[in-house]
Amino acid sequence: MTEIIKEGGKTIIKTDKRIDTINAGQFEKDIEPALQDAGMDLEMDCTELNYMASSGLRIIQKTMRTVMMKKGKFKMTNVSPEIYKVLAMTGFTKFMTVEQKN
Repeated sequence: MTEIIKEGGKTIIKTDKRIDTINAGQFEKDIEPALQDAGMDLEMDCTELNYMASSGLRIIQKTMRTVMMKKGKFKMTNVSPEIYKVLAMTGFTKFMTVEQKN
């Protein structure tokens, strides 16, 4: 289940274990309220995320574009080495902040 936490001026989206073809639509609906504020500071906490399909990448790209259009900041944190590898291979790490798990 996706969780949205407002913390000061920042919104944190905590992902579930998977973003795949089966649950991507629901994930996109779940995060929609977090994308309404202009100038938002949005963090996607991927501590639990261990699999992301291309449908998840599409949602990440769309989310990042929405945040940028509203002059906000977007980053992904606590990304596993496997997910980071996918993000790097597809070029996402070149145009957005992605922080790996410690």
